[in-house]
Amino acid sequence: RDVERSRGLGDVYKRQTMNSSFLYHAWGLYSLECTKEEYKGNTIILHVQSKKRLSVCPKCAKRHLVKNGYRFRDFIGLPIGGKKVIIRMKVQRYKCKNEECDYDQQENIPFATGSRSYTHRFAKYVVELLRGMTLQDVANHLNVSWDIVKEIHSIYLERHYSPPSLKGVVNIGIDEFAVRKGHIYKTIVVDLDTGRILYVGDGKGVDALDKFWKRVKRHKVKIEHVATDLSVAFIASVLENCPGAVHVFDHFHVVKLMNDHLDDIRRKVYAMEKDVNKRKVLKGTRYLLLGNGEDIFDQQHKTRLDNALAMNEPLSKAYYLKEQLREIWSQISKEKAEAVLDDWVKQARESKIPQLMRMAATLLAHRRGILAWYDSHVSTGKVEGINNKIKVMKRNAYGFRDDRYFTLRLYALHDCRITRNVG
Repeated sequence: RDVERSRGLGDVYKRQTMNSSFLYHAWGLYSLECTKEEYKGNTIILHVQSKKRLSVCPKCAKRHLVKNGYRFRDFIGLPIGGKKVIIRMKVQRYKCKNEECDYDQQENIPFATGSRSYTHRFAKYVVELLRGMTLQDVANHLNVSWDIVKEIHSIYLERHYSPPSLKGVVNIGIDEFAVRKGHIYKTIVVDLDTGRILYVGDGKGVDALDKFWKRVKRHKVKIEHVATDLSVAFIASVLENCPGAVHVFDHFHVVKLMNDHLDDIRRKVYAMEKDVNKRKVLKGTRYLLLGNGEDIFDQQHKTRLDNALAMNEPLSKAYYLKEQLREIWSQISKEKAEAVLDDWVKQARESKIPQLMRMAATLLAHRRGILAWYDSHVSTGKVEGINNKIKVMKRNAYGFRDDRYFTLRLYALHDCRITRNVG
């Protein structure tokens, strides 16, 4: 009988050991034991508690510790077999009876942080799922609220990507993008070498970059090259806060500005034309006029473009000057590029076309930054690519209500592990 009793006690010990081992390997619960399991619908509830009672006060290290009540807390654990798992822990509170010690706290919960209602392993699992799923998809898959999934992702992004490090940053690009309709903008600063977004500011004025420049000065970052568009606000901000850097005006924006002037000429020529046949020739030529002439291989389109240019001299002058403008950035030296720019300005002025004369004045006012491209060969091309990613991210997510979460998503945009799914 004693042998059988000892065998029975051994079996109980083995079951408890296996139970504790399973709790650890499945849900990361160590130093705990499961006292009861419940099954409610599609949910498994595991009742757990600490295996050992505290006897020494963590504060005064004396054996005056006594139990002082308890409470139950629920935590979302890793699902198993397609079922939601709730870890219901009996959290014991302890009080020190030593008159010189005021310790009165609940026991430590090793598998969760603070007042969060989910385990560490569950949070890690959510982050892994978000690499290929949207917030709503993960919430539906795990049968939890959308807010919990977003909270977990926000905490992860905050810990790993904010604030972005400025170490080793020497070349930056600055640009703005529209957050939503209604002229609401944000300004971003991008490391042109790594493609990381270093800063996100509200608006597109001079003050949108104030916090960034303060960080640059605080960390003693030496920026060598800055690439921007022709924004007056960006020019003034760079000149004031980073006067020693080479400021390059991106050629894409210069050509775009010329295209805007050409399109304005096209619209006015069409509006003033009285001949119905000529209006038919001009109608629908916008794409042909603004596109790169070297890319038009279709003979029918080329003939239509030639006809439109032949019937209107101002349009023809503007088009050919638009084509010549790209030659500024295709010269073998800065001196030759300067000569091409001066010749372009001269032709534009002699044309007496108001739009071309305004463009000539713009080139002269920004000639130093335009020609600076030959000193560093940096551009905002990488920034434009990031802006396209931002548009896709906003479209897939149907917008962002939480501005801080949106900023964190932008900081992680360069990491393909995080942005594989941008919704």
